[in-house]
Amino acid sequence: MKQLAEDVHMLKGFPPNAINVYVIGDVLIDSATRQAEKRIFKQIAGLKLTAHALTHVHPDHQGCSHVVCEQLGIPLWVGQDDVPAMETAGSVVGGKAPAWLKRVQERYWVGPPHPVSRALREGDEVAGFVVLDTPGHTRGAVSFWRESDRVLILGDVLNNVNLMTGIPGLHEPPALFNVDSVRNRVSIRRVAALRPALALFGHGAPLRDPDQLADFAAQLPA
Repeated sequence: MKQLAEDVHMLKGFPPNAINVYVIGDVLIDSATRQAEKRIFKQIAGLKLTAHALTHVHPDHQGCSHVVCEQLGIPLWVGQDDVPAMETAGSVVGGKAPAWLKRVQERYWVGPPHPVSRALREGDEVAGFVVLDTPGHTRGAVSFWRESDRVLILGDVLNNVNLMTGIPGLHEPPALFNVDSVRNRVSIRRVAALRPALALFGHGAPLRDPDQLADFAAQLPA
């Protein structure tokens, strides 16, 4: 794991920065795909984690959530409007995805349903971070914001890599995976207005340039 800020660590992945998992304090944030089980458990071995939280319920973020919670005996926390998807078999893969992609994700990425112990809402506290409702990519997508040092974990509200080419840079998540791309742009503008000193994405490298984030948000269509 690599420390990025006080009590904020990023797990190593392959390829680097492709599908990111974080630890903030004693809480694991996201869990990549079902294929990430070995790498996650290897890196969190010895940590005293007390909870597991998701930025949103998609196959590349909840894949290991069930096994993590079961093996560590810790609760799962999810944005309130993503709770039904997390708890219902067959609900994780987005409805807009083509059939072939759904089959691939269901076979290799999607984790089993798991009961949610805490439905996260705007203003809740998680390991010193405040929960922000940032829907659009999913109905219940949330971000985690620590104002004291301006650290933001924003999941897939934005990507800091082109998911097709692997080239670094800010991008909206593909519309194919959004429930509401217009609403997601509202969430992008909201998090950009915070001017985070450190922005941490579900996909892509950390960003320490609030101007770059603000400029990207400013050029988005309505």
